This record gives sequence, structure tokens and C-alpha cells, in this order.
Amino acid sequence: MKNLLFISIFLSLFLRINPVLSLEDREVLFKDALSASSIGQFVISLDKWNQYLKEFPNDPAALSNRGNVKLVLGDPKGAIKDQNNAINLDGNELDPYINRGIAKESLGLWLDAKDDYSFVISRDKDNFSAMYNLANVEGSLENWENARDLYDNAAKTNPGFAMARSSLALADYELGNFNKSEQELRKLIRRYPTFVDARAALTALTWSKGNYGEAESNWVAVIELDPRYAEEDWLLEVRRWPPAPVKDLMKFISLK
Repeated sequence: MKNLLFISIFLSLFLRINPVLSLEDREVLFKDALSASSIGQFVISLDKWNQYLKEFPNDPAALSNRGNVKLVLGDPKGAIKDQNNAINLDGNELDPYINRGIAKESLGLWLDAKDDYSFVISRDKDNFSAMYNLANVEGSLENWENARDLYDNAAKTNPGFAMARSSLALADYELGNFNKSEQELRKLIRRYPTFVDARAALTALTWSKGNYGEAESNWVAVIELDPRYAEEDWLLEVRRWPPAPVKDLMKFISLK
């Protein structure tokens, strides 16, 4: 009888120390972690994902989301580990492959990232995110023809994907298709007047064609919207513009 009483007390204390989350509590914690990352509270989000995964270590969606947060916080290797675990738990879910590819890109592992994006496209030919990211990799490998075609496909698959259309125009710029590039950039600016990427690209293109007044006008808007476009390293390494438009934009800036 004493042994049964001891076991009963022990179990009561154990359950208080290690409460089992209800389904509702689980959903709340998952949503809280997502919400924190969506508003840029990445340290808080990581803490919440850690709490969640302590209780539910085999949730591939949570692992993949935590991996994304780790990448933002500067831990690409930790991000890749989480994406690997998510894939091992559910190899049919494609998002972790894309997320792992992005983490690999941050380490300059272009061919490894290319494998992930190519796999996604082989399973889902209309996956515009994988197309766009694969195009970025092709650009980093200086395969601008391939990059151009992939940006084009991504834009056609998702017509509202403005960055894909801007990247398409930049690839055309790099390949010497200046008229196509200019037409696309002007369409983008008409539809999205504050879209800084297109305005910066048009600044470089119009200046290279001798339209100095229009270049100056666009550049005023660019600097007000996002001054990072004046930084050569950021353009090449973060935004990953092709070299030709970067070169023209830097010439324009140096002559101002």
C-alpha cells in the first residue's frame, strides 16, 4: 500500500514537472513561434521552436521552420542540420529541400544547392520558388542564359512575382538584350512605382544609354527607398545582381 502511494505521488509530481501539452496548447505554441519569426523577433522565435521541439522532436514542419530561423540568426550549418532532419522524417515535403538549398547558398555551396532545387522541380515542375532560387545559383555560376530562362519560367508561373521579373530584366541586361530589359523594367515600375530593384536597374540602364536626366530621377527614388543599392558588395554578394549592371551603376554613382 505504501509503495502504491509513493508511485501515485511520484507520478503526480512528474506530470507537474513534465506536463503533456494538449493539442490546443501545441497549436498555440506552434503559431506563436511562427508569428514571432514573421515579425522579425527571431531570437524569441528560436526559443519558442526549441520549446516546441523539446516536446515534439519529430515534427518536420517545426524542424524546417526552426532551421529557417537559425539561418537568419547566422547559423547556416545548424539550419542545414534541421532541414536534413525534417527531410529524413518526411521526404515527400518539398519546402525543406528549398530551405536547405538556401542555407547551402549562404555557404557558397552552389552545386549542392542546385541539387536541392533541381530535385524540387523534378517533383513539382511549377514550383516557382525553386525555379527562382535555381536561377540565382546559375547566375552565381555565371550561367546567365540558364538563369535568364529560369527567371522567365518563374515569372510566367507566378506573374505577380516581381523580383523574378526584375531578375529576368537584369539577366537580359547582362546578356546584352537591352531593349527587352528596359521594357520589363518600365512595366514593373508602372505597376509598382516604389519597387526599388527595378528603379535601380533602370538607373544603370538609362545612364549607360546616355539618358542622364532619367537616370538621376530614378536614383533619387532609389536612395530614399533603399540606400544599400549604392553598395557594390551588397549588390554582388547579397542581392546578387549580374556584373554588367553593377558595373554601370557604380560608374554612374562615381560620376555624381
